[in-house]
Amino acid sequence: MISKIATTTALRAGARTFTTRATSGARTPSRFPLAFGAAAAVGAASLYMLPSVQLEGTPTMAGELSTTSERSFIMIKPDGVSRQLVGKIIDRFESRGYKLVAIKSVVPSADLTRQHYADLANKPFFGELLKYLTCGTPVIAMVWEGKDVIRQGRNMVGATNPAAALPGTIRGDYAVTIGRNMIHASDSFESATKEIGLWFNKQELAQYMSSGWAMTMEDN
Repeated sequence: MISKIATTTALRAGARTFTTRATSGARTPSRFPLAFGAAAAVGAASLYMLPSVQLEGTPTMAGELSTTSERSFIMIKPDGVSRQLVGKIIDRFESRGYKLVAIKSVVPSADLTRQHYADLANKPFFGELLKYLTCGTPVIAMVWEGKDVIRQGRNMVGATNPAAALPGTIRGDYAVTIGRNMIHASDSFESATKEIGLWFNKQELAQYMSSGWAMTMEDN
């Protein structure tokens, strides 16, 4: 009601000043300042009637950092697949409350492996790593979603060298040597964005609400 009264008053005031008839002995008043004032009054009153708008950042393949849409790339390597531990590893992420939004079995090409491990290309062990990932046994490429999933995913996986991985982590419980450390997890938001984009396209990333999502992810 207040908004309507203010808007009507402003429009009537504007209408009274928008005359084209000059008064005797005086200049024709400038209409632009008065018109601007009337429009500003209308605009200010209209703000009370506009719905609130939530602006979002630029979406990425890894969602939005530090929100429930954050995503991480997790890959079970050939030794994990060969030892039939895929179900147990998936269960750990599901039991933690994270949401599986993409999964596929892939035998990586040499080119895909080189792109994924580009930061290790100059390491002396890279040739053996390349041979290992492209051996013909598939890897299980996955995208998991949820608050803090990148950092917590790394914690769940454990140290790169299984000898230093704590009991209770995936590597600490299932792996022995660094050459067969079973699993890969994105180490940063930037890495997750790159890695998800290498292994999946946007159409492969499901968007859905899992049971109990709010009770798991929301803060009081």
